[in-house]
Amino acid sequence: MLEQLKEIYRAVVAGRQAELSFEADGVHCTRAFTPAERLILLGCGHIGQALCRYAVDLGFSVTAVDERPGFANHTQMPEAETILCDSFPNAIRRLNITERDYVCVITRGHRFDADCLRKILPGAFPKYLGMIGSKRRVALLLQQLENEGFRRADLERIHAPIGIAINALTVKEIAISIVAELIRCRRADVFCRSKGTRLSAETPELELLEFLADDPTPKALLIVYETSGSTPVKSGAMMAVDKLNRTVGTIGGGCSEASVLADARKLIGTGAHRSVVVDMSNDIAAEEGMVCGGRMKVWITDVEGR
Repeated sequence: MLEQLKEIYRAVVAGRQAELSFEADGVHCTRAFTPAERLILLGCGHIGQALCRYAVDLGFSVTAVDERPGFANHTQMPEAETILCDSFPNAIRRLNITERDYVCVITRGHRFDADCLRKILPGAFPKYLGMIGSKRRVALLLQQLENEGFRRADLERIHAPIGIAINALTVKEIAISIVAELIRCRRADVFCRSKGTRLSAETPELELLEFLADDPTPKALLIVYETSGSTPVKSGAMMAVDKLNRTVGTIGGGCSEASVLADARKLIGTGAHRSVVVDMSNDIAAEEGMVCGGRMKVWITDVEGR
């Protein structure tokens, strides 16, 4: 198990996808570790700045672009991983947009929006492509691009006007409407997997993997592999605990987590693994002070074990 975790950690650091497989209750489960999706913000204005903060909280790796030095900098966009101060066409050429990327065209004017789309559309179509603007101005711009020879089928794939319609008015509300649309796109192919063999959470969990792979203190690993009802986390949630009682990650916190951690500490150094059920149904929740209902199954293993 430890060598497998070390290999997963190396893959995640290198930006590659990796998988951890284990068997619980006779079911083969897979916990994927998927590199953070790249969100490209073409425009570093006020909406872009708010959107950057929210997107990073959701696990996106943000690349921000603007030709204005007063906006394209880490003072204005401190959460962005990469900032390019360049013309939009030049930056798009440098970024090599792929089918896994998310792209938000939120420049300060439709002239710049058009420049962005002219550069993006001939290449790989990103997983998400949204453009800000009123319905009227968006329609006029898309018609202009169609007249220039761009395919209507591609133009119709653009989320424009950008964001989910929630009557957003303020900068932060508009940014939230865009984030909501990013989530809907991200989860479009994720159906109910609470009892599936491929677990729902696929975040890289770099801090947890580093703790497991690099720290020599004996540890136990905990993974939620099945949920039902209202639970604080979904399948794939992970945490680790060592013999010094240090923890990284969470499987929901509160009484439920504390009880499972007690079981995990007993496994450290034994080479064993086991499954436990955490029942947060209404009767037990009221008695134990758990605010969520539902049940979740947690697989626990000694990291040194097989």
